[in-house]
Amino acid sequence: MPVFKIHHITRYEYDRPVTESMNAIRKYPLNVPGQETLQHDLHITHSPDVFSFVDYFGNRTGIFNILQPHRELTIESRMIVRTTGPSDPAIGYMGGFHQLESDKAGNLLLLELSQKEQIKAEKKITAIAGIILNPQDSVAATVMNCCNYIFSEFSYIKGITDVETTVDDILEHRSGVCQDFAHLMLQILRSLKIPARYVSGYICPNKNGMRGEGATHAWVEAWIPGQGWAGIDPTNNVWTTNTHVKLATGRNFKDCTPAKGMFRGRAYQRLSVYVSVGYESGQVFEEMNDVTTRFRDAPPLEDAEAQQQQ
Repeated sequence: MPVFKIHHITRYEYDRPVTESMNAIRKYPLNVPGQETLQHDLHITHSPDVFSFVDYFGNRTGIFNILQPHRELTIESRMIVRTTGPSDPAIGYMGGFHQLESDKAGNLLLLELSQKEQIKAEKKITAIAGIILNPQDSVAATVMNCCNYIFSEFSYIKGITDVETTVDDILEHRSGVCQDFAHLMLQILRSLKIPARYVSGYICPNKNGMRGEGATHAWVEAWIPGQGWAGIDPTNNVWTTNTHVKLATGRNFKDCTPAKGMFRGRAYQRLSVYVSVGYESGQVFEEMNDVTTRFRDAPPLEDAEAQQQQ
């Protein structure tokens, strides 16, 4: 059972003082089957009071406000997490679509997570669904087919997309990072009425050398009849293992954003993100990412969207 020490810093810097910085954070590791939080510490500039609650999707969310003028906001999370799931998960491939319909009947959450978004390129999604769907296949096999298709047909390229990138954009460029592939997979699975949800977290480096390791990461969980939620990572074409650490789940990235908020003021904003993953052996993997610089010049309260996951 591996134990990971994860250090995650989100830092906003402004070229002039801003005030009334109101923020929501989802940097609390989930206590769910296959994952156990041994320790978690949170440090925020000016040490504001943090009100925490559990949201609709079961994520622990913190809300805080910094009233005084400031030119920097740092949100630092340190956690020690033990993962107890298998390194090679066994997915039940027997449950079919008739059983899936029975599972969804009367379950409002599953029904909600089966609803696709409205996009312009709906015909492209329908075409992909037709390629991956074999009427004789189980739900799990269809989910794996979808993962295989995205991994094979789309290129993993950093820096060409951002948090505003849509599924239409991804279909046009046929490339992106883990956040993009998760959103694309959600759209395809939901077009087949398979309940699916977005997962944010980390992928901890291992000997397999997965894409996006040692940084914030995103993948998908699909509902498998007879088994429940099963994680699958289209960026790496694998069912999730005990190297995936979960922070939050939701309909999409916006439900799981590690940090986002608003402030009062007109200023240039620079966002940087640092993540390190350490092992009990003392080995540490680090990644620093300067995400964006923007001039905030709009109504009094400004959005300070968080980093894109990789």
